[in-house]
Amino acid sequence: MSHRINRTQRKVRVPSSSSKKGKKSKTAKPGEISCGIKACDGFSDKHLGGRSLSQENAIDTWGDGTYTVRKSRVRVCKTCYKTWKKDNKDDTSSHY
Repeated sequence: MSHRINRTQRKVRVPSSSSKKGKKSKTAKPGEISCGIKACDGFSDKHLGGRSLSQENAIDTWGDGTYTVRKSRVRVCKTCYKTWKKDNKDDTSSHY
């Protein structure tokens, strides 16, 4: 008498790189919205890390008249946002 053992065979995991046959290379999206700081040449698109600041915050960091306003906000690129963030890092007073 032979004993049959009901074992389920384990599924073999296929590596993810070999399962994608028609892999398309991603192309970087070009920037459309330019940075609002006049001295900067970067782009402030959301997919590139751009943010928008209030006019008061832009005046505190860059001074009056060194930026362009769009819908009462100043669109800044990622590097300009980092600059603004470093300037306001030690500022503990709330603006409420």
